[in-house]
Amino acid sequence: MNEAETRAELIDPKLRANGWGVVEGSKILRERNVCKITDGRIQVGGDRKKPLIADYILVYKGVKLAVVEAKSDELEVGEGVAQAKLYAQKLNLETTYSTNGNEIYQICLKTGEEKRVEDFLSPQALWEKTYSDQNDWREQFASIPFEDKSGTWQLRYYQEIAVKNTLEAI
Repeated sequence: MNEAETRAELIDPKLRANGWGVVEGSKILRERNVCKITDGRIQVGGDRKKPLIADYILVYKGVKLAVVEAKSDELEVGEGVAQAKLYAQKLNLETTYSTNGNEIYQICLKTGEEKRVEDFLSPQALWEKTYSDQNDWREQFASIPFEDKSGTWQLRYYQEIAVKNTLEAI
């Protein structure tokens, strides 16, 4: 299968089976404009390099929690690890995944732990992994979504990080 078929037939069902897009407050952002991390570096002459676009971004309670880099089921699960790490670093996320649909490789950028896992973490489990300390303010802030003008506009990744860091400092 090619990458698109792998996503549709293997990865999407696994994400849904673990609650993504099913549990209230959870969303799966998929490719193109909603998963665009950067527009690409501006080069001499005004042209841009290729933009960075993640295959999936997992969102819970309005907060981006993880990136999933998908590869064809014909490739090794490790083929997407470098991309997954790069995207998670850009978005300042603790957890990222690389998958070929048959195997899932989980990376924790905070601890450096990398391992094959059976399934994706559920929205609540990933929330608890990311935010192990309870914070009532975080819960209240998470209930207020960013204004995106009905999906026609979104914050740049570094703006989201700045807002997130500011809210965490409160």
